[in-house]
Amino acid sequence: MLKIGLTGGMGSGKTTVAGIFGVLGVPVFAADERAKALMDKDPAVRSALIVRFGEGIYAAGRLDRNALAKIIFNDADALNAVNAIVHPAVRANFQQWAGDQQAPYVIMEAAIMAENEGWKQFDQVITVACPEQERVRRVMERDGLTEQQVRARLRNQASEEERQRIAHHAIRNDGQELIIPQVLAIHERIMQSVSA
Repeated sequence: MLKIGLTGGMGSGKTTVAGIFGVLGVPVFAADERAKALMDKDPAVRSALIVRFGEGIYAAGRLDRNALAKIIFNDADALNAVNAIVHPAVRANFQQWAGDQQAPYVIMEAAIMAENEGWKQFDQVITVACPEQERVRRVMERDGLTEQQVRARLRNQASEEERQRIAHHAIRNDGQELIIPQVLAIHERIMQSVSA
């Protein structure tokens, strides 16, 4: 079974692309959603976050995501600390999940892949590319953030060029090309590489 990484910056449309692969019957592991669940429920992850950020980070028994976001998006050391706690837990969870799947290939959808060499655990990587201004507009609409808030978060992510360097396949989601034919072509290439 091949393990495929699917990445792209905030607002690039990677979740939409992941959904199309899901419709094709490809098991998809949403790393960001799994990370949220692990931060809420995994005792080792919770404990490590409390040690680093204090009990107050878990308001009413659940992670206060807004409080954590305010800390990490303005403090590179805090962001690195969270990543050092959460990313290994997510990778281990993905490996366990992948072992339970019955499919020619599985996909992990994750925003952070080029930044931490997480891409090295995959047989192939797909990146979803979209112009930054369009990504900013989408995230502002989707999350109700200001342009300044979105751009602050984007500064913590790899550039489009860095994601292109690690990618075996690229999908353009700039409104100029249809996404579904691009996904189908990549699916076909991956299936050919599985059967080769």
